[in-house]
Amino acid sequence: MDPVTEDEKAVAEANQAFYEAFEARDLAALAGVWEQSERATCTHPGWPTLRGWSQIVASFESIFAKTPFIQFFLTEERVNVQGEVAWVVVEENVLQAHQTHGGSVAESLLGDATAEAVNVFVRQGREWKMVLHHAAAVTGIEEEVPPPSEPGFNN
Repeated sequence: MDPVTEDEKAVAEANQAFYEAFEARDLAALAGVWEQSERATCTHPGWPTLRGWSQIVASFESIFAKTPFIQFFLTEERVNVQGEVAWVVVEENVLQAHQTHGGSVAESLLGDATAEAVNVFVRQGREWKMVLHHAAAVTGIEEEVPPPSEPGFNN
């Protein structure tokens, strides 16, 4: 779904800036996207939840040190804005290289994965800053989930 309002466009741009900084492995650009506060929260697939900017930036330093290449193909992006808060739900299709233990970039292993992500932004002046990134790996199980018989109940 393409963003319609100016706020939705601005949030989509902030979200894109996050993935561009991630792909470039650029900590300075990443810092420009995030709210650098204690309320900032991040959960990478398979990681415990990180709270506070210092833990988050340390996690990206670690990821960047072990990932010589990463590229995101984003699909199913949905942008929602409610006042001063916005969220983006997106499917991350990731192509990445992982360095082998003690190996060089040339000896890296290339792999792909899919994650479902939720990115939450807050308005700060004219900018939207990320306060939450939560990504969960998609395991490949394509079991159909039946709709509930009544809203709010699982029967």
